[in-house]
This record gives sequence, C-alpha cells and structure tokens, in this order.
Amino acid sequence: MNRNTVVWVVVFGLGAAGLAWRAAGTGMGSQYVRAIEVHAASKTGQQFTWTRYDDAFPKDRGQPDVALSTPRTLGVWVAALMTLGAFSFLFGDNPLFKLTQAIVIGTSAGFAVCVGFWSTVVPMLMGRLHPEFVRSWAAPGMPPDQQTEWIALVPLALCLMLLWRLAPWGGWISRWPLAFFIGLTAGLRLVTFFKADFVDQVANTILPLAVMADGRFDPWATLKNLAVLAAVLATLAYFLFSVEHAGAMGRAARLGICVLMITFGASFSLTVMGRISMLAARLQFLFDDWLWLIDPLNRRTGL
Repeated sequence: MNRNTVVWVVVFGLGAAGLAWRAAGTGMGSQYVRAIEVHAASKTGQQFTWTRYDDAFPKDRGQPDVALSTPRTLGVWVAALMTLGAFSFLFGDNPLFKLTQAIVIGTSAGFAVCVGFWSTVVPMLMGRLHPEFVRSWAAPGMPPDQQTEWIALVPLALCLMLLWRLAPWGGWISRWPLAFFIGLTAGLRLVTFFKADFVDQVANTILPLAVMADGRFDPWATLKNLAVLAAVLATLAYFLFSVEHAGAMGRAARLGICVLMITFGASFSLTVMGRISMLAARLQFLFDDWLWLIDPLNRRTGL
C-alpha cells in the first residue's frame, strides 16, 4: 500500500475505535421511544386499538414505557456515517465518498420512481382506465362514482412509446413522445416565466415618482421609487449596445454595472447563506443527535 492509503487506513481505524469506545460508554446515537396505546372508534361503532411510538428523551430511559428503538438508532448511525462520507471529499476523492455518492443517488432515484408510481401512474393512469380494480387494492378512498376515462389511453401509448428505446430495434419511436413532452413542458414554462420574469417585473417597476401618504408627501418612499427607477434605467442602458457608451450614456452604463454587481452579490450571498444553514444543520445533527456532545435543552441529564 502507498503512503496515502496507509494514512487513510490509520485515520479510519482510530476513528472507528473512538466511536466504538464512546458508543459503549455513553450509548451515543441511541434513540428511545415511548409506547402509547391509542383507542379509536369508526363511524359504525367498531373499536380499534393500536400502539403509537413517540420519541422519548434518553434521560427517560429505564422507565417502564420507554424502550430502545433499534430501527431509529440504526437510522441515526447510517445518516451520521453518510454525512461523514460526504464530508470526506474535503480531503480528496476516496472510496468512502464514492460509496456515499452512489447510495444517495440510487436511493433518490428509487424514491422518485416509487413516488411517481403511486402518485401518478396508479391514480391518474390506472385509476382512470380501471377504477374498480385500483379501488380494490390500491386506492380505497377513490370516489365511488369514478368512471372509466378512455382518453387516458393516450398518455399510456406515449409512455409505451417512450419505453421503446429499451428495445433492440425501433429506438426512433421513443423520439416522438420525447419531443411531445419537451415541447409541452417548454410551452407551459414559457408562460410561467414570461409572467414571473417579465410582466411582474415591469409591473413592479411602474411606481409613482411622488408618493402621497395620508394626504402628505412621503420623501422616503419617493426616494425609494426614484432609486428603483434609476437602477432599472441604468441597467437597461448597459445592455443598449446600439448606442456608444460615452458621455452620459457611458456614466449610466457604469452605474448599471454597479447595480448588476450588487444584484449578483446579493444573490450569491443568499445562496451561500443557504448552504451554510444546511451545513450548520448537519453539524448540529452530528454533535447533538449522534455524538451527544452538546445538549442545549439538557435533555440527556443523567447519562
């Protein structure tokens, strides 16, 4: 083994030994639940009883109705190791990061397929073609007056044509439904983006230059509207390439550049703050829920 491999093996070995020692001594990462018996009655008067498991604090372990939840504990450990696997990319590409990446991508793809099947295929395709069959095994809450809609055969045919790409011949058949879906999506998105990115922005720019509030002149609101108007005109002046950027037009274009830089900076900083919030959440999960190193609510008193 080369030097880097030896270093990684030593680091992972020491880390695993430290985690095992701390887990054996403190029970870190353990999740406890409290069993609550629930009683309910249906509209016909039939009684039902089941047990609900709510989260319990580790300091309450040992109580008669509190027990260790093996699935939830295993979930915390898996989530923590996956987080560390993602963070390991900071030290370079490594097998642990590749394994974590493959698991996350595969799990996300499988989850998306399951959600799409039960939220789209079953109710919107199968439920329209054969409502009685779907109601009997998948969707008992489907309206009893649901009738067969033969128009659903059109999306079924398009889906079958799309899957034709997997066949050894006739792959060109899948291009027709693909073109239809792309064109339809582009047309719908065009209307949405045209309203959000053009119509609404133009409407928000049409502001009164002199603001009157309760019969009085409002200087601050007027100044804000003038600043918005000046920023919009300066930005448009920068993108007006049919006129030479010299003199007053040049000064307006330079002001437009400043407005653009402020806008891009604010947008980038908002993105960075969002990522920092995600990082803080993962670190809090690691140090609190998994390692039990911090406990602001004093929930684990008595460990």
